[in-house]
Amino acid sequence: MHPDEWQARVQLAACYRVFAMLGWTEMIYNHITVRLPDSATGGAKQFLINPFGLHYSEVTASNLLKIDLQGNKLDDNPWPVNPAGFTVHAAIHDGLPDAHCVMHTHTTAGVAVACTQGGLAQNNFYSAQLDDLVAYHDFEGITIHADEAPRLLKNIGDKPVVILRNHGLLAWAPTLPLAFVRLWTLQRACEIQMAQAALGPAIAVPPAVARKTTHDSFQFDAQFGAGQDVFDALVRQVDRIDVSYQN
Repeated sequence: MHPDEWQARVQLAACYRVFAMLGWTEMIYNHITVRLPDSATGGAKQFLINPFGLHYSEVTASNLLKIDLQGNKLDDNPWPVNPAGFTVHAAIHDGLPDAHCVMHTHTTAGVAVACTQGGLAQNNFYSAQLDDLVAYHDFEGITIHADEAPRLLKNIGDKPVVILRNHGLLAWAPTLPLAFVRLWTLQRACEIQMAQAALGPAIAVPPAVARKTTHDSFQFDAQFGAGQDVFDALVRQVDRIDVSYQN
């Protein structure tokens, strides 16, 4: 195996364990995918995805599935691919050149906000860091139909985080750590919004302040790690619990 593929496998497996540690799991469902680097594939579009049937806490570097853009397995891994799982991911990987990593969740807070007419409210510290970065895509049912892809891509545009209405949250980025920190920020904003909604009317963040806050949010900036330091800290937590993902 090319060392760059193995490195990608270990990082992705670690991410699945981070999601499990954070409680961002949905039994055996949902997915985090990465495109393998050209150095490992010779330029072919190949991807890693979790084996369908395993909980995130069971994912390891070696049992991740290698698939093509149509979701066909490219190795002799005995686990199947979830066809509904890769439809959205394939559209984004194929349609957005910088989408190295795509993450999708069904967290309670994320789905709750996705079910509200207003979507993400601009009323807290975390949503203020996402000014003009959030796209919305209307619910079309279980994502197994490829003809949804053009509409999804049109709605995403160049926005790095997506609220799939009535469905859940999604983030994509040129690196896995950046996708993670973007999704974490959106998830945190949704958690605060859901808690705040029970307390009465919120104090809105003025648009100019939100723009300034997003501009000043260094966690997304490559000069300040672009999520790498945050992700590394969480992986160290995982390592103290269970390092079997490295196998």
